[in-house]
Amino acid sequence: MSTTSSGIRFDSVTVAYDGNVVLDALDLTVGPGEVMALLGPSGSGKTTALRAVAGFVRPASGRVFLGDRDVTALPPHRRGIGMVVQQYALFPHMRVEDNVAFGLKARKAAKAEIRTRVSEALEMTGMGAYARRHPRELSGGQQQRVAIARALAVRPDVLLLDEPLSALDAQLRSGMLAELARLHRELPDVSILYVTHDQVEALTLADRIAVMDKARLQACGTPRELYRAPANAFTASFVGNANLLPVTVGAGGVSFGEAEIKVDTGGAAAGASATLCVRPHLVGLGDGPNRITGTVREIQWRGATHRLYVDVAGHQVMADVRELREPPVLGEAVTVHFAADDAVLLPAGVGRD
Repeated sequence: MSTTSSGIRFDSVTVAYDGNVVLDALDLTVGPGEVMALLGPSGSGKTTALRAVAGFVRPASGRVFLGDRDVTALPPHRRGIGMVVQQYALFPHMRVEDNVAFGLKARKAAKAEIRTRVSEALEMTGMGAYARRHPRELSGGQQQRVAIARALAVRPDVLLLDEPLSALDAQLRSGMLAELARLHRELPDVSILYVTHDQVEALTLADRIAVMDKARLQACGTPRELYRAPANAFTASFVGNANLLPVTVGAGGVSFGEAEIKVDTGGAAAGASATLCVRPHLVGLGDGPNRITGTVREIQWRGATHRLYVDVAGHQVMADVRELREPPVLGEAVTVHFAADDAVLLPAGVGRD
């Protein structure tokens, strides 16, 4: 693979249907060999962005580049990409090996080359022993592996994955996540654009995550960056669970109800409204720094932890604490706390609306 043909770049790409903008001026670069997850709710524009790369939709404005090639006007079959969709799209009348060979035959590859590439792709996805079977003879996870093998057989520089695990149950999804991570290690030059609404998939697989909402890019960064220091309340709420507390900036911290909380205000003006982001697993039960007192409204046992939902001045605070031998009871007054370094001050606003 040539380095000039790898990587993806959106240059102010806008897509509209009947005047309705579904992707708004997207600027985003996926580096050679990088896994970029497009994460967001339904209707956020993430699948439209992927379809613009594939060539299935034409931008109203802006350009799409694969490496140094402007492919905005190229048809899908000339873009040199591999693509895996939600429902696999296998041909039911074809055996596994013929499904995997389909793209190569469409490109008029030599028969010997087709045999070699099909064999390689099936072995890479652990499906070598199933070459002669039909899709109906396979499980959902096995069909997904065949779909991935078909995409890899053409040796693409760019691999597009559109919610590839959404049709699988939880156990199969976990196994396929591990397989996709392994495939990425074995294909270090392939750029991968991975569309998902599942934060676990994005956090597990992606080198970077682009968070989408309402047709626009909200934030982009490494999973650790977005989790620990989200740029805004929406990103905080969509990349992991978060307590988003409306606060007022003071001289040495913020006020939340009657509680005074020490936190880095980042130079925000005193008296300004802001949102304090604290992850539930960083909230402890009992005495400690930045204490907040409230009333237990709900308790969920989650095996290794209890999640407490505490009402504080009409706002809900979540605390994930190690499994308690004697958890508090509903209606009980409790104190929770968190360290100043574990809180991030965001612009005023709530998460999803």
